[in-house]
Amino acid sequence: QVHLVESGGGSVKAGGSLRLSCTVAGIELGSVCVGWFRQSPGKEREGVATTLYDTGGPAKYADSVKGRFTISRDRARNEVYLRMSSLKPEDTGMYYCVATRPGIWPCALDASRFPFWGQGTQVTVSS
Repeated sequence: QVHLVESGGGSVKAGGSLRLSCTVAGIELGSVCVGWFRQSPGKEREGVATTLYDTGGPAKYADSVKGRFTISRDRARNEVYLRMSSLKPEDTGMYYCVATRPGIWPCALDASRFPFWGQGTQVTVSS
């Protein structure tokens, strides 16, 4: 069973940066996509970024975060990261680390592809 645990959320002012981490356990070998989704009150859940866990690429991003967010992973540490810079108040939300089963490729920001979700970490950006 895949187990995902996020950390690194917090409060930051607009223009600031944060790095989210996700510790991964139980991922099988093969083409597994990992990624990040976010949920804000009153807004639809949004896929933020995704990449292949094995090779780290190619990554896909939501248009709203392109050029500001970077997804990466470190297989030796069993971690997935989301580096967020130039943060805006509209980036506020609960951020979830997600993973697919093997073979769900290419990676796409479609929540139905990700059966495994972490508990989330809160990001709050103030103006």
